[in-house]
Amino acid sequence: MSVTIKDVAKKAGVSPSTVSRVLSNHPRISRETSRRVKDIMEELGYHPNIMAKSLVSKTTESICVILPKPAEELFLNLFFMELIRGIVAQANRAGYDVLISSGGNEKEEVEAVSRLLHGRRVDGAILLYSRQDDPVVNFLKTHDYPFVLVGRSDSYPDILSVDTDNVQAAYDATRHLIAQGHERIGFVSGPPNLVVSKDRLEGYNRALSDCGIAMRKDWIVEGEFLQDSGYRAMSFFMNLPERPTALVIVDDIVSFGVLRGLHELGYKVPEDVSIISFNNISLTELSTPPLSSVDIGIYNLGYTASQALIQNIRHDGSSVLPNRYVIPHRLMIRESSMYSMPRSL
Repeated sequence: MSVTIKDVAKKAGVSPSTVSRVLSNHPRISRETSRRVKDIMEELGYHPNIMAKSLVSKTTESICVILPKPAEELFLNLFFMELIRGIVAQANRAGYDVLISSGGNEKEEVEAVSRLLHGRRVDGAILLYSRQDDPVVNFLKTHDYPFVLVGRSDSYPDILSVDTDNVQAAYDATRHLIAQGHERIGFVSGPPNLVVSKDRLEGYNRALSDCGIAMRKDWIVEGEFLQDSGYRAMSFFMNLPERPTALVIVDDIVSFGVLRGLHELGYKVPEDVSIISFNNISLTELSTPPLSSVDIGIYNLGYTASQALIQNIRHDGSSVLPNRYVIPHRLMIRESSMYSMPRSL
């Protein structure tokens, strides 16, 4: 015979309604009571009926994370792994489960989100990317579903979002290279439809302009957030009649491809080309040479996104919640950009 909520309540010396409140993480239940009830649940082997609970409470206590690409490609970039780690840590703390959803293209992403939300399998969604004219964002806005965007939206500046000031971050990274004496600075960008690519390119351009350095379109290369994009960019840059002496690179993973390409072509970092990138993933300190990178607080981005979404799901409308959170960044300067007298290439 299965254990019921009444059995747990009797054993713990509380009412069945108290057990229900423990299951829903009600804020008025003390930690001591919550711990005692949960210990009894474990002792008796009690498992709540999630489907029945969902019907009564009208909440699934689950959120979904929408991946921007097929998972097998996405997980090649440690940025997303660290982001998801932060999301899951906060969701678990709040008593929420996390579902992962992905699609091969924008249409499949919208279909996946529609199934999850129309089918009431999740209470809200986290988008790990920000695209211009994003159909997923449009769908969520149209149907008034709770969601949070990691990044910012040009189309909907008022939506709930968690971001780094990527314009300022790229500005600071570029000014660092200028302070080292560089004037011939290139930029390795990401996909042009992503807002993060646009913002980091804008910060790069502003820094050059403020220092009286002309921006050169032939020193800007677009690609994906993959090593191969950085590798291909080096074949392009190093075949130019006049080459950059320094590079701002949109992502650490792309930088590893840049390092590989430069090494195969016989160039040294930072003696021939100084580089600085973004995200400060754990491998940046282990590369040869160690990479200068902008730490954007990846874990905090994920943690705050999860916290903001769940807070909005539970919000009763009695107060006004903020709709934008900005995680501070900092430059982590290492050997790859510390060369103040670059020689002519």
